[in-house]
Amino acid sequence: MSTILPWGLLALLAALLLVATWTDLRSRTIPNWLNLAIAVLAVPFWWASNLPLWPDAVLQIGVALLIFSLFAGVFALGAMGGGDVKMIGALALWLPWQALLVMLVIMSIAGGVLTVALLIRRKLARSETPIEVPYGVAIAFGGLWVIAPVLSERILYQFG
Repeated sequence: MSTILPWGLLALLAALLLVATWTDLRSRTIPNWLNLAIAVLAVPFWWASNLPLWPDAVLQIGVALLIFSLFAGVFALGAMGGGDVKMIGALALWLPWQALLVMLVIMSIAGGVLTVALLIRRKLARSETPIEVPYGVAIAFGGLWVIAPVLSERILYQFG
């Protein structure tokens, strides 16, 4: 097995996160096929990274289900879209719990900054329409924040 495969899969994840950002900005939706691709590609990533099925892969699935369930509650409150919840759950399949916590913190900060920027924009436009926060942007930002150092280190190692 090639050692480049996990890095290629991480690069593919980064590309999928950028596509999610684009679609969320454009239409305020994240397509199901995109979230499914992110989730399904976690399995070959585990295999390429030599992640043991027990207990590590099972733990990844359990943490992802927990995160999905927590954010499904946020969705039920009307504070987040369904595509956002699916994207967080799918991304959780890729990240060890420590990296996932960092991603969630960065995502929250980015989401807050994005919300404030949209509120300021609405105020300057003197509009009273409610804002729709494209939270997929914040989720993708958090995911890229966590995986970018890994990818850049590998690229520098390969070509440096």
